[in-house]
Amino acid sequence: MISRHELVWLSAAGWEHARAAAQAADAGALVGWQRAGWPLVATRQSPGADDISLGLPLPPAADGTKQRIALRAPADGIARSTPALALNKAIPAAPDGWKQGLAALAAAAPGLTLRVYGSLALQAITGQAYLRRGSDIDLLFYPATTTQLQSGLALLKRYAEALPLDGEIVFPGGQAVAWKEWAGAEGTQARVLVKSRDDVHLAPMRSLLSELRP
Repeated sequence: MISRHELVWLSAAGWEHARAAAQAADAGALVGWQRAGWPLVATRQSPGADDISLGLPLPPAADGTKQRIALRAPADGIARSTPALALNKAIPAAPDGWKQGLAALAAAAPGLTLRVYGSLALQAITGQAYLRRGSDIDLLFYPATTTQLQSGLALLKRYAEALPLDGEIVFPGGQAVAWKEWAGAEGTQARVLVKSRDDVHLAPMRSLLSELRP
């Protein structure tokens, strides 16, 4: 089952299907992306759909405008998929002002799973210029226990003092919450905005905590 932010490579048949359903104006970008061998990014899925929803995020235009081409491909058109890019693999593509801090964050979290999506990940994968002034560092944090949740949040808050960190906590069931929203609601019985594979909804924090081991 494909989850949000996964990197997805299509087979030749998968690309053919995706191009056939895409807008004609996007044809050139799709051909170039396929020839380069770059992955697409899994987006939120449509409930009950047989096809997989994917995104092809192009580099920002000169005026900073971002364009994402929405695509659909059959499940059997997926050649392979992987989780989002590991943090340590994205660091070489980061601006010099971020590299030291990101390396220190990665070294301080040896038992935690941290991955990168968004502009930094795409710049690392494609070598194209995605980062702009004001770009965030979008991280995915995957705690398996309550201890990992607390230690990971503490690390993110500490390093966010020097780095523009953003992103999501991904709980074992695949539901994700913006880590800043979670950190701001800690100690309450709040409901938080949850993004799952195929929907967005509000859920009590305790229901997500129940997915973690002690």
